[in-house]
Amino acid sequence: MITGDDVHHISTVMRANVGDQLILCTDDARSFLANITHLAKAEVHVEVVTTKKEAVELPVFVTIAQAITKGDKFDLIVQKGTECGASAFVPIAMKRSVAKIEPTKAGKKVQRWQKIALEAARQSHRQMVPEVGMPVDVAQLLRLAAAYDVCLFAYEEEGRDRSRALADAVAKMQAGARVLVLIGPEGGIDEVEASALLEAGFTAVGLGPRILRTETASIYVMSAISYALEIEGR
Repeated sequence: MITGDDVHHISTVMRANVGDQLILCTDDARSFLANITHLAKAEVHVEVVTTKKEAVELPVFVTIAQAITKGDKFDLIVQKGTECGASAFVPIAMKRSVAKIEPTKAGKKVQRWQKIALEAARQSHRQMVPEVGMPVDVAQLLRLAAAYDVCLFAYEEEGRDRSRALADAVAKMQAGARVLVLIGPEGGIDEVEASALLEAGFTAVGLGPRILRTETASIYVMSAISYALEIEGR
Protein backbone atom coordinates (compact mmCIF):
# COMPACT_ATOMS: atom_id res chain seq x y z
CA MET A 1 0.00 0.00 0.00
CA ILE A 2 1.28 3.47 -0.93
CA THR A 3 0.51 6.50 1.26
CA GLY A 4 1.70 10.08 1.71
CA ASP A 5 2.74 12.49 -1.05
CA ASP A 6 3.18 9.65 -3.53
CA VAL A 7 -0.59 9.18 -3.61
CA HIS A 8 -1.06 12.71 -4.98
CA HIS A 9 1.70 12.15 -7.53
CA ILE A 10 0.17 8.89 -8.76
CA SER A 11 -3.46 9.99 -8.92
CA THR A 12 -3.15 13.69 -9.83
CA VAL A 13 0.18 14.16 -11.60
CA MET A 14 0.41 10.80 -13.37
CA ARG A 15 -3.39 10.48 -13.65
CA ALA A 16 -3.03 6.75 -13.11
CA ASN A 17 -5.97 4.36 -12.99
CA VAL A 18 -6.67 0.87 -11.66
CA GLY A 19 -4.82 -1.58 -13.88
CA ASP A 20 -1.96 0.77 -14.70
CA GLN A 21 1.56 -0.29 -13.87
CA LEU A 22 4.04 1.48 -11.60
CA ILE A 23 7.74 1.12 -10.90
CA LEU A 24 8.21 1.07 -7.11
CA CYS A 25 11.54 1.72 -5.40
CA THR A 26 12.49 0.94 -1.81
CA ASP A 27 15.03 2.51 0.54
CA ASP A 28 17.49 -0.33 -0.14
CA ALA A 29 17.63 0.54 -3.88
CA ARG A 30 15.42 -2.34 -5.05
CA SER A 31 12.71 -1.73 -7.64
CA PHE A 32 9.54 -3.61 -8.54
CA LEU A 33 6.95 -3.59 -11.32
CA ALA A 34 3.46 -3.44 -9.80
CA ASN A 35 -0.18 -3.16 -10.90
CA ILE A 36 -2.57 -0.67 -9.31
CA THR A 37 -5.48 -2.58 -7.76
CA HIS A 38 -7.27 0.22 -5.88
CA LEU A 39 -7.15 4.03 -5.84
CA ALA A 40 -8.38 6.06 -2.87
CA LYS A 41 -7.94 9.63 -1.67
CA ALA A 42 -5.27 8.76 0.89
CA GLU A 43 -3.82 5.50 -0.39
CA VAL A 44 -3.04 3.42 -3.44
CA HIS A 45 -3.11 -0.38 -3.34
CA VAL A 46 -0.77 -2.29 -5.63
CA GLU A 47 0.14 -5.86 -6.47
CA VAL A 48 3.80 -6.60 -7.20
CA VAL A 49 4.24 -8.35 -10.55
CA THR A 50 7.98 -8.83 -10.64
CA THR A 51 11.30 -7.55 -9.31
CA LYS A 52 13.11 -5.34 -11.79
CA LYS A 53 16.65 -6.56 -12.43
CA GLU A 54 18.06 -3.58 -14.32
CA ALA A 55 20.82 -1.60 -12.61
CA VAL A 56 20.33 2.14 -13.01
CA GLU A 57 22.54 3.39 -10.19
CA LEU A 58 26.20 4.35 -10.59
CA PRO A 59 28.64 1.74 -9.25
CA VAL A 60 30.07 4.44 -6.96
CA PHE A 61 28.40 6.70 -4.38
CA VAL A 62 28.98 10.32 -5.42
CA THR A 63 28.29 13.29 -3.16
CA ILE A 64 28.33 16.72 -4.78
CA ALA A 65 29.52 19.38 -2.33
CA GLN A 66 28.35 22.48 -4.15
CA ALA A 67 29.16 26.03 -3.16
CA ILE A 68 25.97 27.99 -2.47
CA THR A 69 24.88 29.76 -5.65
CA LYS A 70 22.90 32.82 -6.65
CA GLY A 71 19.23 32.65 -7.55
CA ASP A 72 17.77 29.27 -8.42
CA LYS A 73 20.99 27.74 -9.80
CA PHE A 74 21.12 25.26 -6.93
CA ASP A 75 17.71 23.93 -8.04
CA LEU A 76 19.23 23.09 -11.43
CA ILE A 77 22.31 21.54 -9.83
CA VAL A 78 20.20 19.19 -7.71
CA GLN A 79 17.84 18.33 -10.56
CA LYS A 80 20.50 17.58 -13.18
CA GLY A 81 22.89 16.02 -10.69
CA THR A 82 20.15 13.59 -9.66
CA GLU A 83 19.46 12.73 -13.29
CA CYS A 84 23.18 12.08 -13.81
CA GLY A 85 23.38 9.71 -10.85
CA ALA A 86 24.58 11.72 -7.84
CA SER A 87 23.76 10.07 -4.51
CA ALA A 88 23.86 13.13 -2.25
CA PHE A 89 24.32 16.90 -2.21
CA VAL A 90 25.92 19.15 0.40
CA PRO A 91 25.54 22.95 0.11
CA ILE A 92 28.76 24.62 1.22
CA ALA A 93 29.52 28.22 2.19
CA MET A 94 32.88 29.37 0.79
CA LYS A 95 34.88 32.58 0.93
CA ARG A 96 33.94 33.70 -2.57
CA SER A 97 30.32 32.62 -2.38
CA VAL A 98 28.17 35.56 -3.45
CA ALA A 99 24.97 34.10 -2.05
CA LYS A 100 24.42 33.33 1.62
CA ILE A 101 21.82 31.21 3.38
CA GLU A 102 20.42 32.55 6.63
CA PRO A 103 20.41 29.81 9.29
CA THR A 104 16.71 30.41 9.91
CA LYS A 105 15.93 29.75 6.22
CA ALA A 106 18.26 26.79 5.68
CA GLY A 107 15.69 24.17 6.64
CA LYS A 108 13.10 25.36 4.12
CA LYS A 109 15.68 25.60 1.34
CA VAL A 110 16.92 22.07 1.99
CA GLN A 111 13.34 20.83 2.07
CA ARG A 112 12.78 22.44 -1.35
CA TRP A 113 15.94 20.90 -2.79
CA GLN A 114 14.99 17.50 -1.38
CA LYS A 115 11.65 17.72 -3.18
CA ILE A 116 13.46 18.59 -6.43
CA ALA A 117 15.71 15.56 -5.94
CA LEU A 118 12.65 13.34 -5.42
CA GLU A 119 10.96 14.62 -8.59
CA ALA A 120 14.15 14.21 -10.64
CA ALA A 121 14.65 10.69 -9.27
CA ARG A 122 11.12 9.78 -10.35
CA GLN A 123 11.63 11.26 -13.81
CA SER A 124 14.89 9.42 -14.38
CA HIS A 125 13.70 6.12 -12.87
CA ARG A 126 16.34 6.16 -10.13
CA GLN A 127 16.26 3.37 -7.57
CA MET A 128 17.16 5.81 -4.80
CA VAL A 129 16.48 9.45 -3.98
CA PRO A 130 19.62 11.51 -3.31
CA GLU A 131 19.83 13.13 0.11
CA VAL A 132 20.36 16.89 0.37
CA GLY A 133 22.24 17.83 3.53
CA MET A 134 22.20 21.02 5.57
CA PRO A 135 24.68 23.77 4.58
CA VAL A 136 28.21 23.45 5.96
CA ASP A 137 31.41 25.48 5.80
CA VAL A 138 34.81 24.31 4.53
CA ALA A 139 36.03 23.22 7.96
CA GLN A 140 32.94 21.04 8.43
CA LEU A 141 33.33 19.60 4.94
CA LEU A 142 36.91 18.58 5.68
CA ARG A 143 35.65 16.61 8.66
CA LEU A 144 32.97 14.94 6.54
CA ALA A 145 35.60 14.02 3.96
CA ALA A 146 37.08 11.40 6.30
CA ALA A 147 34.14 9.11 5.40
CA TYR A 148 35.03 9.09 1.68
CA ASP A 149 37.45 7.00 -0.35
CA VAL A 150 38.05 9.63 -3.05
CA CYS A 151 37.90 13.41 -2.55
CA LEU A 152 38.18 15.76 -5.53
CA PHE A 153 37.73 19.48 -6.11
CA ALA A 154 37.37 21.28 -9.41
CA TYR A 155 40.10 23.89 -9.66
CA GLU A 156 40.36 26.44 -12.47
CA GLU A 157 44.17 26.41 -12.47
CA GLU A 158 44.19 22.68 -13.19
CA GLY A 159 41.86 23.24 -16.13
CA ARG A 160 44.24 25.73 -17.69
CA ASP A 161 46.98 23.11 -17.61
CA ARG A 162 44.63 20.61 -19.26
CA SER A 163 45.33 18.25 -16.41
CA ARG A 164 44.37 14.59 -16.71
CA ALA A 165 43.77 14.47 -12.97
CA LEU A 166 40.02 13.86 -13.33
CA ALA A 167 40.45 11.05 -15.86
CA ASP A 168 43.15 9.44 -13.72
CA ALA A 169 41.04 9.68 -10.56
CA VAL A 170 37.99 8.16 -12.24
CA ALA A 171 40.08 5.36 -13.75
CA LYS A 172 41.15 4.31 -10.24
CA MET A 173 37.64 4.27 -8.75
CA GLN A 174 36.47 0.88 -7.52
CA ALA A 175 32.87 -0.30 -7.42
CA GLY A 176 31.26 0.72 -4.15
CA ALA A 177 33.67 3.61 -3.54
CA ARG A 178 32.41 6.73 -1.81
CA VAL A 179 33.37 9.81 -3.83
CA LEU A 180 33.19 13.44 -2.69
CA VAL A 181 33.35 16.14 -5.38
CA LEU A 182 33.59 19.81 -4.40
CA ILE A 183 32.46 22.46 -6.88
CA GLY A 184 33.38 26.04 -6.00
CA PRO A 185 31.34 29.25 -6.25
CA GLU A 186 30.92 31.66 -9.16
CA GLY A 187 34.12 33.47 -8.15
CA GLY A 188 36.20 30.31 -7.92
CA ILE A 189 37.90 28.63 -4.96
CA ASP A 190 40.05 30.86 -2.77
CA GLU A 191 43.76 29.94 -2.67
CA VAL A 192 43.69 29.46 1.10
CA GLU A 193 40.74 27.09 0.77
CA ALA A 194 42.49 25.23 -2.06
CA SER A 195 45.58 24.75 0.13
CA ALA A 196 43.43 23.43 3.00
CA LEU A 197 41.71 20.98 0.66
CA LEU A 198 45.03 19.69 -0.69
CA GLU A 199 46.41 19.29 2.83
CA ALA A 200 43.31 17.28 3.75
CA GLY A 201 43.94 14.81 0.92
CA PHE A 202 41.70 16.24 -1.80
CA THR A 203 42.89 16.01 -5.40
CA ALA A 204 42.57 19.12 -7.59
CA VAL A 205 41.09 18.26 -10.98
CA GLY A 206 40.63 20.26 -14.16
CA LEU A 207 37.43 20.27 -16.18
CA GLY A 208 38.97 20.92 -19.57
CA PRO A 209 40.36 24.06 -21.20
CA ARG A 210 37.10 26.02 -21.08
CA ILE A 211 35.83 27.90 -18.03
CA LEU A 212 32.54 26.37 -16.88
CA ARG A 213 29.78 27.98 -14.88
CA THR A 214 29.45 26.55 -11.39
CA GLU A 215 26.06 25.03 -12.27
CA THR A 216 27.64 23.25 -15.25
CA ALA A 217 30.69 21.84 -13.48
CA SER A 218 28.92 19.14 -11.47
CA ILE A 219 27.11 17.92 -14.60
CA TYR A 220 30.49 17.70 -16.36
CA VAL A 221 32.00 15.63 -13.53
CA MET A 222 29.00 13.31 -13.22
CA SER A 223 28.97 12.75 -16.98
CA ALA A 224 32.68 11.89 -16.95
CA ILE A 225 32.20 9.38 -14.13
CA SER A 226 29.15 7.83 -15.80
CA TYR A 227 30.88 7.48 -19.16
CA ALA A 228 34.02 5.93 -17.69
CA LEU A 229 32.32 3.50 -15.30
CA GLU A 230 29.03 2.67 -17.02
CA ILE A 231 29.74 2.91 -20.75
CA GLU A 232 33.44 2.67 -21.51
CA GLY A 233 33.98 0.29 -18.58
CA ARG A 234 31.45 -2.28 -19.78
